[in-house]
Formats: sequence, C-alpha cells, structure tokens
Amino acid sequence: MDIFYALADPNRRKIVELLSSAGPLTATQICSHFPVSPPAISQHLKVLREAGLVRMEKQAQQRVYRLNPGAMLELEDWARQLAEVWTRRYTALEAVLEREKHKLSGS
Repeated sequence: MDIFYALADPNRRKIVELLSSAGPLTATQICSHFPVSPPAISQHLKVLREAGLVRMEKQAQQRVYRLNPGAMLELEDWARQLAEVWTRRYTALEAVLEREKHKLSGS
C-alpha cells in the first residue's frame, strides 16, 4: 500500500495527527474522536497499517495503535528533498531576476 494513498483520506490524516499528538491509543479511543462508525475507523486503521504508517499491538482484548517512526522519517525525507529542489529553483530564479533588473537599470 502506498503511503500517499493512505494519507489521501482526511480521516486517515486525522488519525495520524491524533497518534502524533496523543501517542499510542486503542482503537476505541481513536473512534471516540470521529463521527464515523467503528467499522469505518477499523478500515482506515487497516489501510494505515498496510501502508506501514501505524503499528498495531494486541494487549489483552485491546488493539493499541502507534505511529511507525520509520514511515514518518521516510515522509519527512521526501518532503525535505522536494523543499531542497524548490529552494534551488527559487534561488536560480532570483539570480536571473536580479541580473535582468541590473540590465534594465543600466548598471
């Protein structure tokens, strides 16, 4: 399962944000934050698990979910690489614009 597909749904993004801020939570605790049915949340959690974004651990009768730090680092690295590409492009554009500005001003 693709990480970006998993994050395409607003409910799944909210689950990731919730686990990020609250730490490990049971499925019941996660469900309490949503107006959708527990089976729907269960399906969202399944997609997040299959994408590797969350991990599930059984504790007695409960399932406890937590973020997978490795997947979060992978997302962070991807975003950083994109930011670096755009920073280089903006820096290059700035240099071109500065040269053109000097040409127009006759400097």
